[in-house]
Amino acid sequence: MRLLVFLSVFLTLYGLLHFYAFLKVTRAFALSRGVSVFLVCVMLFMVFCPVIVRVLERVGMETLPRFLAYTGYTWMGFLLVFVCCYFLIDFFRLLGFVGTHFLKMNLENWILSQRTVFFIALTVSSLVTMYGHLEALTIRTERITIRTPKIPKELGRLRIVQISDVHLGLIVRGCRLEKILREVRAARPDILVSTGDLLDGQINDVSNTINSFRLINAPYGKFAVTGNHEFYAGLERSLNFMKEVGFTVLRGETRDVRGVVLVAGVDDQTANRFGLSKGVTEAELLSNLPGDRFVLLLKHRPLVDQGSDGLFDLQLSGHTHGGQIFPFSLIIKMLYPVDAGLLALNNGALLYVSPGSGTWGPPMRFLAPPEVTVIDLIHGEKPE
Repeated sequence: MRLLVFLSVFLTLYGLLHFYAFLKVTRAFALSRGVSVFLVCVMLFMVFCPVIVRVLERVGMETLPRFLAYTGYTWMGFLLVFVCCYFLIDFFRLLGFVGTHFLKMNLENWILSQRTVFFIALTVSSLVTMYGHLEALTIRTERITIRTPKIPKELGRLRIVQISDVHLGLIVRGCRLEKILREVRAARPDILVSTGDLLDGQINDVSNTINSFRLINAPYGKFAVTGNHEFYAGLERSLNFMKEVGFTVLRGETRDVRGVVLVAGVDDQTANRFGLSKGVTEAELLSNLPGDRFVLLLKHRPLVDQGSDGLFDLQLSGHTHGGQIFPFSLIIKMLYPVDAGLLALNNGALLYVSPGSGTWGPPMRFLAPPEVTVIDLIHGEKPE
């Protein structure tokens, strides 16, 4: 039932975007009946393409769903930017119309022809789509140093490397995954963490992927938590995959890492909706931990529970993708305390939100580059 509701909402909204784009094309050009019918058929196929991809993926097909995924999701990204461009241009056209006809201002130059607006939106969307593909493939390494008296002085440094929102599946795999893991290996982590959404869909041949992850040496351990997509992809299969590639999955659990740090992890809140939550609550988990130890909390969504206030030192999260494609980052900023980056909390703790290492949906990013995060914990007093 939940899936049917989601599909209904998704297909309705995605269909409306296509309808809006179709109206703009027909206003810019005098299309013949045959061309209009062809365009409608293509758009209808694109509306249902994500569903078709998932069905083909579930039955074990590889080549065709991969091709359709790249095509359909690239089109999705292009369409989103195209519609945003049109909204912005139409807004200025509306201002020009109001100013000219009602306020008697000389703003006729603001009222562009429908065909001119179409080509502006088409050009901008095409450029953003092409650049977005390149940005998605350019993995940057973000480095952060955190001083804390809770790390033993004799240790020198404890390096935590975070990946998040990789979304392994039809699109992020092979060479794209290797670009991410190359940065991880180069960082030489003591601890490797994945803060959710490691999986996106079904991976029918996991042997190469497993080997790639196992090449990473993290002497203090590899830890992961679930994101919402682990539940969408199938929780049991997702958990088995994460364990196969070498992660210890924390679901309302804590691990004492060689007496140096305590790593706590909780399920994404999607677990509650699916009735699959495990372990104690976040507040119960953290309240039983000693206050003189450095507590690292892994949690997919960048939300700080009131009951956890003051009970951890560093929370690592993801989920937001940094908006992935501007201007959607503006919406993310309204939903979460920070869309990407480091945030100092009132209790002296820190929250770091990764913009993600992969992509979801469109294989592109715009003004939200993917990253592998390197966090060095060193002994010292916290800065005031």
